[in-house]
Amino acid sequence: MKIYKITATFPSDERFGLVSQIRRTMASIPTNIAEGAGRETQKEFARFIHIASGSASEVEYQLLLAHELGYISPEEYPSFENDIIEIKRMLYGFAKALRK
Repeated sequence: MKIYKITATFPSDERFGLVSQIRRTMASIPTNIAEGAGRETQKEFARFIHIASGSASEVEYQLLLAHELGYISPEEYPSFENDIIEIKRMLYGFAKALRK
């Protein structure tokens, strides 16, 4: 996973800070989708998709912060930014489909 590879290059003093936050937040996106899929109604499922979307927004900021701190190079950052934007777009579409 790209997130684990890039965060492995962050300074060791960030191991329990930004590295941990980014990894947990990124992992919470599919975790919330899986939890929502196990719920009984589409309305409940949609709620967990919205939670996953919030996590995607969090990781979007955390990656921006890592980039601004110089932990993600200007050459690498656009790929991460595009990935998270696509994830958010997919989550929005999924939530919209569940509301129908």
